[in-house]
Amino acid sequence: MKKLIVFVMTLTTLIGATAQVKKIDVKRTDIKQKVKEFAEFKLTSDLVETLTENERELVKIFIEIGRVMDDIYWDEYFGNDNRAKLASVKDPALRAFAEIHYGAWDRLDSERPFLPGYKERPAGCNFYPVDMTEKEFAALKDPEKESQYSVIRRDDKGKLYVLPYHKAFAKELEKVDNLLEQAIGLAENDGLRSYLEARRKAFRTDDYFESDMVWMDMKDSRLDFVVGPIENYDDGLKGLKCSHEAFVLIKDEKWSEDLSKFAALLPEMQKLLPCEEKYKKEVPGTDCDINVYDVVYYAGDCNAGSKTIAINLPNDERVQLKKGSRRLQLKNAMQAKFDNIMIPIARLMISEKQVDKVTFNAFFGNTCYHEVAHGLGIKQTITGRGPCRQALGSLYSAWEEAKADVCGLFLTEQLIEKGYITNSTIEENYVTFIAGLLRSVRFGATEAHGVANIMCYNFFKEHGAFSRDKAGKYIINVERARKAAREWAALVIKMEGDGDINAAKAYTEKNGKISPELQKDLDRIRDANIPRDIVYLQGAEVLGL
Repeated sequence: MKKLIVFVMTLTTLIGATAQVKKIDVKRTDIKQKVKEFAEFKLTSDLVETLTENERELVKIFIEIGRVMDDIYWDEYFGNDNRAKLASVKDPALRAFAEIHYGAWDRLDSERPFLPGYKERPAGCNFYPVDMTEKEFAALKDPEKESQYSVIRRDDKGKLYVLPYHKAFAKELEKVDNLLEQAIGLAENDGLRSYLEARRKAFRTDDYFESDMVWMDMKDSRLDFVVGPIENYDDGLKGLKCSHEAFVLIKDEKWSEDLSKFAALLPEMQKLLPCEEKYKKEVPGTDCDINVYDVVYYAGDCNAGSKTIAINLPNDERVQLKKGSRRLQLKNAMQAKFDNIMIPIARLMISEKQVDKVTFNAFFGNTCYHEVAHGLGIKQTITGRGPCRQALGSLYSAWEEAKADVCGLFLTEQLIEKGYITNSTIEENYVTFIAGLLRSVRFGATEAHGVANIMCYNFFKEHGAFSRDKAGKYIINVERARKAAREWAALVIKMEGDGDINAAKAYTEKNGKISPELQKDLDRIRDANIPRDIVYLQGAEVLGL
């Protein structure tokens, strides 16, 4: 590999930082390479054959709303003032990389700053004043300070106050309101229309419970539109504030029909979990569905850095206990990652004896049941510490992703053994899962999915789930991997159920790090120029609308 030409930049005023400015080195050639690590993929679907004229118009409106969500998310994560200064960045690769990550920090490299003038990312992004102290937050008497749908600001005298989303983003949400009014008039499906009406009200009030409940009943629409403030991954300060995003989805009715039978199995799956009985007494709702979609537009949080390939919502535990959740599998996005990333990694890193066991059906199954597993396990701690999400705070997301990963793998194995899944084998699922760890640990040790996969990788390694051949390629010991999966699942579920944040922190700090040996593997993958993730070519024009 040719040596990188290091181009040292000493500009510290190119972009104003929200924290103390320091000089940083920017490797121009390296940034160009980092941009190339995101493989381009067009988000398309056959809209002419599958949708009516009204539905195609709805897609255009949903994309317009998605663009507004994108604008709001830029402000939440990076701040509009900082975003405006990106126009002064003359290096096109540097600017493109900032657009991929929606800011100055590399999400797939432990959020290291890459733009001149920036230090580490503020833990609370732009949800809170960057100079806010814990003492100040504790002294703020407004009960809405811990709302998922509010930001904290300072007044002219420097005093903290709470601003709900519908006021903080009033200008943007007025546009959304007008677009939703148009969409409601075009919606032909009763369930979709009811959801759009309820979501419109939610944007006005910051109360999303009713619209989430209505969305749970929207199961026969060819179009789906996931939109609003949804995930709280970005709030590393309090683990509270939700980021805005949007997905525009077209149902694949054939694949969806094949998966629909699994929703009724959730209570049985809960009983099968390999943990103590006291951690699986909650009964998951069965009024949920598992459907397959082509995604034709990403916006905001879901479009930043690594791209999600499946959705499990709503996050509201009240909705989950009453109605379960919906699992939306994004098949075209999965295929993009499998073809561009998984297969090249498998060819490089998996033993020739097992490389043919890395299959799309297994990848699809692991991803699908990862989302199912989010609805399993336990939502309320058994120790009186309240909801697991609240008890574990900012650590919750990583542990929840760890639970979904390993419990999804375990459930896939059970369904294969029971004859429900016939298009993949247990060996294929375990080999594909471990190859998938090598893909997803590249997300870094600051991203929830990345931390979850690093902990899982280290646990599996410690328990002999894999070894290496003479060429340094992975050989998966399926029986040991199955045993490790059960023990890891039991540990993760216990960690959530106990809600002991100190224990979770201690374990994460010890086991959520990339070892030198694993780093060599990741360097090998990097040096082979295998993409780290996907960047989408998308929009109405790409869809031919």
